[in-house]
Amino acid sequence: MDPVNSFNTLEDQPVTAKVTWKMPDTLVIIFFVAIAAALLTYFVPIGSFQTQDVTYVVDGVEKSRSVIDPDSFAYEINDSGEPILQPVAFFEGHGGVGFFNFAFEGLVSGSKWGSAIGVIMFMLVIGGAFGIVMATGTIDNGILKLIDRTRGNEALFIPVIFTLFSLGGAVFGMGEEAIAFAIIICPLMIRLGYDGITTVMVTYVATQIGFASSWMNPFSVAIAQGIAGVPVLSGSGMRFVMWASFTLMGLIFTMRYAAKVKATPTHSFSFQSDSYFRENLKDSKLESRFNFGDILVLLTIFATVAWIIWGVIAKAWFIPEIASQFFTMGIIVGIIGVVFKLNNMDINTVASSFKLGAATMLEPAVLVGCASGILLLLGGGDASTPSVLNTILSKAGEFIGQLPSVMSAWFMYVFQSVFNFFVTSGSGQAALTMPLMAPLADLVGVTRQVAVLAFQLGDGFTNILVPTSASLMATLGVCRVDWGQWLKFIWRFMLTLFVVSSAIVIGAHYMGFS
Repeated sequence: MDPVNSFNTLEDQPVTAKVTWKMPDTLVIIFFVAIAAALLTYFVPIGSFQTQDVTYVVDGVEKSRSVIDPDSFAYEINDSGEPILQPVAFFEGHGGVGFFNFAFEGLVSGSKWGSAIGVIMFMLVIGGAFGIVMATGTIDNGILKLIDRTRGNEALFIPVIFTLFSLGGAVFGMGEEAIAFAIIICPLMIRLGYDGITTVMVTYVATQIGFASSWMNPFSVAIAQGIAGVPVLSGSGMRFVMWASFTLMGLIFTMRYAAKVKATPTHSFSFQSDSYFRENLKDSKLESRFNFGDILVLLTIFATVAWIIWGVIAKAWFIPEIASQFFTMGIIVGIIGVVFKLNNMDINTVASSFKLGAATMLEPAVLVGCASGILLLLGGGDASTPSVLNTILSKAGEFIGQLPSVMSAWFMYVFQSVFNFFVTSGSGQAALTMPLMAPLADLVGVTRQVAVLAFQLGDGFTNILVPTSASLMATLGVCRVDWGQWLKFIWRFMLTLFVVSSAIVIGAHYMGFS
């Protein structure tokens, strides 16, 4: 064969490039979910419930809450008596919600007490406050000192931190607070040879494991039991064992992954995005110092955290109060930094550090707002306002009511897991679903305690996955982990949680848990 002709023949052959599938950006995923939500409005008629007030007792204090009347669902009908469709327009003026309005309307929805605008402002304020803290250099130097003092015992950090955060989720519904801690803990994990995903696991995921399996969560279990007419905080023994088991399961999963990353850093699902932290750590000029100013900074942080925990438990503080305490902390730390010249700080450095810290929260803030817009496309979460979401809630109840008792119990859990995509607030979901599920449980032969169990497991665990969870997206943003990377990592653990939770709900039904 002529070698020249052979070469030409090879040269003329088409070169097939290897095509690799790339996970879409989180904003792309949210956009397509928004399209699906908008399409639903063209096929599902709108309906509404009437509401009623129920009272229940927590720790000897009588509380009340407005909930739906499960027998009051009615379609919105036209003059001919037919159910009305309310399809989403491409654009809606005068404050309405059209498809191309959903991002803006989602960003400005809610109030200072919750999603989305309250959570977004909370993120910006704590981002700014911890921007000042990080600018002092105290955290970086403190981490180095801590690693040096605990040389050989670094493996204890993960179980201790994970257990504490799980306890926080179980006792006082810790969730949003994990965002602030992730800002500090992420550099620690990177220096220890772990990654951003390990940080998300030991902070936010740990809180949600505690939240979902809690025996006393005031924002989930207590409200759901009160609405369902079950003695508040009853069944605590079984739930405590459940919390300990799920916490151990999450801890084992986290430690196995962390050990793999420490041994081979490229096995990290967030190896590329972690380069931001690695470069910062490499470029940062750390002083060999830990002086009185650093001690005051750390004492300020610890005092703020203790003060906030007390306020949440004793005074029912929520987003506005917590944000205000962290803002105050930032001011005090800034003053300490200027007085003690930590990293040569001056008053302008304090201001610029606050702005830079807040800027790091802009990306997750946009995602939070756009995710909130999906709920608005379905008509919002108000039970008394005709919406597609209310119709879905009613039809789900009808479907579950036709199943055998054990399948009804399991589908209650499945439904609560899916519904949490749209209403991620634990207390909000309880107010919408428990008045429907509690009497439904009586009809199908499921105890109301099992209905509450299905609610808390479904509501809590899916917060680890759904992009509509503001706290999840904010924590991922702080750790520079894209939701697509997170999905590739977490799906096996979520599948395990789903299987184990299903077994618990079914087992509780057969045992007559009440």
